[in-house]
Amino acid sequence: MSPQLASPVDAAEMRALLYQLGTSVQLPDGAAAPACRPEQLGSAAFRQAHGLKYAYVAGAMANGIGSAEIVIAMGQAGMLGFFGAGGLGLERVEAAIQQVQAALGDKPYGFNLLHAPNEPDHEAATVELYLKYGVKLVEAAAYLDLTLPLVRYRTAGIHRGPDGQVVAPNRVIAKISRVEIASKFFSPPPAKYLQELVQRGDLTPEQAEMAATVPVAQDLTAEADSGGHTDNRPALTLLPTMLALRDRLQAQFAYAGGLRVGAAGGIATPASVAAAFAMGADFVVTGSINQACHESGSSDDVRKMLASAQQADTAMAPAGDMFEMGVKVQVLKRGTLFAMRAQKLYELYRAYDSLEALPAADREKIERDLFKAPLETIWEQTEAYFAKRDPRQNERAARDAKHKLALVFRWYLGQSSRWANAGEPGRQADYQVWCGPAMGAFNEWSRGTFLDGPAQRSVVPVALNLLVGAAALTRLHILKIQGFRPDPLLAAPFVMTLPELEACLA
Repeated sequence: MSPQLASPVDAAEMRALLYQLGTSVQLPDGAAAPACRPEQLGSAAFRQAHGLKYAYVAGAMANGIGSAEIVIAMGQAGMLGFFGAGGLGLERVEAAIQQVQAALGDKPYGFNLLHAPNEPDHEAATVELYLKYGVKLVEAAAYLDLTLPLVRYRTAGIHRGPDGQVVAPNRVIAKISRVEIASKFFSPPPAKYLQELVQRGDLTPEQAEMAATVPVAQDLTAEADSGGHTDNRPALTLLPTMLALRDRLQAQFAYAGGLRVGAAGGIATPASVAAAFAMGADFVVTGSINQACHESGSSDDVRKMLASAQQADTAMAPAGDMFEMGVKVQVLKRGTLFAMRAQKLYELYRAYDSLEALPAADREKIERDLFKAPLETIWEQTEAYFAKRDPRQNERAARDAKHKLALVFRWYLGQSSRWANAGEPGRQADYQVWCGPAMGAFNEWSRGTFLDGPAQRSVVPVALNLLVGAAALTRLHILKIQGFRPDPLLAAPFVMTLPELEACLA
């Protein structure tokens, strides 16, 4: 029998009952809300497909900010984490694969596959590394179009199971904010890529025929206003659009396993998690808030900066990996001058065609304030870097002075993120910290609790508080639409420690 509350309803008693998630709520006036546990939120098919208890994902953050420690903690807790491989050398990524696989075994995990239009060989080499180690799940991010390496990953090892159904062992979760790109991921691989893979010997003709029946990505994350690469799309409009696209393409292609859409960008409080699931999201993806946790690959200096951020403390700045294309990323502006300084470099790049053409005053200023070295010295370091990573960049720079200018300016954009992750002394003004307004929302929600400040922030308690709170808010909403008027105290933040969460979830 469901417990009933006496009238009038006491706020503390009501809150306690709302958080008894496995028991239905019955009010004196007849209003009722069923049991709702965090493991019921989102898509059961998504949880089953990825071996998860909760439809909750810690998205990749490049340069190892989405660390192996985050991936391991999430996997051990029945959630999914992605390692932020973007921007890292293959040796570092390989070490992370070995660390994660040793710790998790057959528990869920994933690695990032970041689109690299300026370094296609590196993207291809990353795919081969994942295939070598049997990494079965990637988060494809920042893609402007499908690429051959991505299709190679998705289709490798495709076969028919004992029941005759096509089995694609490698899975892709695509993080997308544009409908035209999402359509490509929800469609089968382009025939031209399948034909090329057959010609290369990576697929047999029979495998190519099978690949033409599966989507490039069965799961897609609708990336709204997030940190890093983002189009600043409003979640309230983006998610329904992607859900409609999902249904339209599922009807068109009749995939055996169906298609799924998750929500990212602004996911930082129980209310935002509950709202995403109420709108139909199959799963939710967090990012900025995980960077502020002690498991992230960032530094204590950055965690302190993030813990004081407000929702308006972000700005758009040129992206290092797509600098020449004018693509931007969302970064923290509180406590750092990076956004302003990076924009100055982009303006100089647009205005001049070579290092030699830079006005003397501008050159002197950026050498003094940004590079802290002559630009010739920076070019020597840049040239040595690409000699190992991608020699074609140096070859192109020898022919194209403007490309050389871009590579030198990209040195600053690349180093600024590494300085932030390392907590480089004397470089705080140049820290590039990818961050969306979700960080400010989390800080406002957690103010006055044990999560107020970076010292106690850990990815699993943060995630469970969001999920448990979302389940309680879902039950409260069901009561409200039946006429229940909650005490305003119920809207106050309610944060539990890990032991309290475990007791609540028992």
